[in-house]
Amino acid sequence: MTQSTTRPTPRDDRAPHHRPCALPQDRGCPYHPPAAYAPLRDAGPLSRVTLFDGREIWVVTGHTLARELLTDPRLSSDRQRPDFPAPTERFSRVNQRRVALLGFDDPEHNAQRRMLIPSFSLKRIAALRPRIQETVDGLLDAMERHGSPAELVGAFALPVPSMVICALLGVPYADHDFFEERSRRLLRGPAVADVERARNELEAYLGELIDRKRTDPGDGLLDELIHRDAPGGPPDRDQLIAFAVILLVAGHETTANMISLGTFTLLNHPEQLAALRAGDTTTATAVEELLRFLSIADGMLRVATEDIEVAGSTVRAGDGVAFSTSLINRDGDAFTAPETLDWERSSRHHLAFGFGVHQCLGQNLARAELDIALRTLFERLPGLRLAAPAEEIPFKPGDTIQGMLELPVTW
Repeated sequence: MTQSTTRPTPRDDRAPHHRPCALPQDRGCPYHPPAAYAPLRDAGPLSRVTLFDGREIWVVTGHTLARELLTDPRLSSDRQRPDFPAPTERFSRVNQRRVALLGFDDPEHNAQRRMLIPSFSLKRIAALRPRIQETVDGLLDAMERHGSPAELVGAFALPVPSMVICALLGVPYADHDFFEERSRRLLRGPAVADVERARNELEAYLGELIDRKRTDPGDGLLDELIHRDAPGGPPDRDQLIAFAVILLVAGHETTANMISLGTFTLLNHPEQLAALRAGDTTTATAVEELLRFLSIADGMLRVATEDIEVAGSTVRAGDGVAFSTSLINRDGDAFTAPETLDWERSSRHHLAFGFGVHQCLGQNLARAELDIALRTLFERLPGLRLAAPAEEIPFKPGDTIQGMLELPVTW
């Protein structure tokens, strides 16, 4: 369709320059955006895409525009809104239950966040680093005792953040098989019933844990929240369960995927790995570039509550808006040679943790875990390499957090 030179009608105003791309799609390579997203990159910074049910929404692919819109209060994160977009069928029926922090707008979101900020401060996370190091060392000791080869997701990438978040929250790690399995089903289904059942079981488990902590407190974050002497009093039981679900699930799933996919990516970029091993860059610097390059949480969602004139188009009230992090973090206007893994670039302005008021609360913890886990892994196992052809190693589909399903390695 040729764009009119006169002011467009409402329908033309939202007409795409190409057939709308379906969102989400699977990656062809676990560390590159889906090839089918190329037209979105070319048409950026704002395009139209189609969801599983045929609904068309907007997608933001430009870095500058993403930062602008992620701070615009006219875009809502409230998943209980009937017009909030659902990326897949299994999420279409569970949007009615809001997720703590992520599913609320201010002022409720700000009130929730203020309860948790002290536990994720730089000072608090710095104090956790020795415990993270001890966890990493213990898992690598076990891998070395077992001997080569190993499956790195189960032996290392998943248990590192799982053990750390359990210690932080005060959740028994002995129950990790239970909550890791429920977390997997909560995020990946496959069916709506799987998602709903997983959430119900996880909430029931955490509710019982919280009830026990009221009479037999420990030293985790949940215990602090239960017994906190604050002007407004402690959170109620439902709030505590909601906090526990989001912190437990997000606290291990995202970092586990970054460890596994980060390791896979480094092993497939031998020059960059050699520079890291030689000390030509710090692991902290490499982590920032990996966060940009991998963009594992691809597809933040919002809905417009008012009309928004932006990028030559009108995002109308009720329109869904997606933010394609994998394309935003490879915007050539924000990052030189964005397809290249480059330790020399300054990557701290990436949006892997989001932006604005909903920026990831646990980013300081994630950075610390990734820094310690990747640095120690390659120091302890200097001969680490893939134990299978890279193209044969399975990774996760595009409708969930990106990462490796398994990672066979040897050394």
